[in-house]
Amino acid sequence: MGYGMIQKVTIIGDGGMGCVCAILLCENGIDTTLWGHDTAQLAAIAKAKENVFFLPGHPLPEALKYEADDAKALADAGLIVSAVPCQFLRGVWKRLKPHVPAGVPIVSITKGIENGTLLRPTQILSEILEGANPLSVLSGPNIADELVRGLPATATVACPDAALAQAVQQAFNTLRFRVYTNDDCVGVELAGAMKNVIAIAAGIIDGTAAGDNAKAALITRGLAEIQRLGVALGAHEKTFAGLSGLGDLFTTCVSPKGRNRSFGEHIGKGMSVQAAIDSTQCVVEGVPTCSGIVALAKQHNVEMPITEAIYSIINGEKTVPEAITELMTRELKAE
Repeated sequence: MGYGMIQKVTIIGDGGMGCVCAILLCENGIDTTLWGHDTAQLAAIAKAKENVFFLPGHPLPEALKYEADDAKALADAGLIVSAVPCQFLRGVWKRLKPHVPAGVPIVSITKGIENGTLLRPTQILSEILEGANPLSVLSGPNIADELVRGLPATATVACPDAALAQAVQQAFNTLRFRVYTNDDCVGVELAGAMKNVIAIAAGIIDGTAAGDNAKAALITRGLAEIQRLGVALGAHEKTFAGLSGLGDLFTTCVSPKGRNRSFGEHIGKGMSVQAAIDSTQCVVEGVPTCSGIVALAKQHNVEMPITEAIYSIINGEKTVPEAITELMTRELKAE
């Protein structure tokens, strides 16, 4: 199927990344509408012409439209962007389902694994919408605070349909945001989910002042874990060396702005898990994702010691020193 130039887009989710997408699309002259599940929050953003909750200090485009009505928001959309945190995805899309036009493509920017079902975001969307909408994934090393300031960045749009991938690529690509295409939805989504767990570990390293050698080892061995599970689930090995794999993992592990890394740093400094969660108004996706990844790893008999260590810390089964000692004293083996 040919898609041509996308001219009208609706973004579902008025968080930081939803607003970043709005900025990129408006920059390309695309008619863009922002929808949020919380009418009061969306109204406050529309009034301020700024996401005062998640991206304060950065004005949103004058051309951006705001729509709280479900049916009106989705009417005539040529592309829908799903920018809802993973654990809220099912509820939001069940609500919207009666108003989603069949055949309109959806690009997901959500990173995570749904608790209980262990489904990826596009699997959740496919289940709810009964396969009526073509799906793609946009992911990469994309810290919202940098994107909104116009700093150069890259991303990958993954879709088995090359025509849809190219249409989304053209819609989002700007002079400062370069978009590549990929046909591996499974790998791109899994990498985006799993890197948040490794980023929590990176934050713990920062919080305990364990040093750059430890951080380098963590990123390298963390990537090995991500790749092992991804390949077991049908992803392409090369995806994990790309922007949505190593690129996203590196950014999330080193950026002071990353909420998963910051959450881990609080824990490394001795804060309780609940207090660390409460210290941010953003969703720390790595926390719910961690249990899902551990369950998937057990299902597929994949060894993921770092992820399991973070799971044990989050659930109060081990202290940070105990988890680190256990990782460092595992049986010696070849890399």
